[in-house]
Amino acid sequence: MASTTAAGTTIAISAAAPATADATGYAALTYTEIGGVEQIGVIGATTNKVEFQPLKGPKEKHKGSTDWGSLQPSMAHDETDAGQVLLRTAADPSNNALYSFKVTYPTGAKRYFQGRAFGYPENVGNADSIIMANPTVEINTPVVKAAS
Repeated sequence: MASTTAAGTTIAISAAAPATADATGYAALTYTEIGGVEQIGVIGATTNKVEFQPLKGPKEKHKGSTDWGSLQPSMAHDETDAGQVLLRTAADPSNNALYSFKVTYPTGAKRYFQGRAFGYPENVGNADSIIMANPTVEINTPVVKAAS
């Protein structure tokens, strides 16, 4: 498989949950693309390492808890972009609902998951910068990979 750039990658959001936690279930949802995205971030889980060093014998290493990851997308803030509006709704402190997300790579491959948005801070720079938004999306489910 050849490498590719991230140019053309999109991220979309849905307030609905999939009927099944597989590519078919996620693909059946209706998504709203989030516009003005400059970067999405790292997609994928990490597993904590648990170690035990007995006084006699080798160190034992085991897999501990799994963190499904988090995204910190960076986007040009747009009050009227439907995807950003839905993301701001998800980020409201009184909203604890899971939202479904779809990331589509330029190759057509997709990554599906559910997550919660924790904040939607706006970054106001200087006169020669764009007002940006930098939400955090905590992933709460395994990432489902679908080929193109």
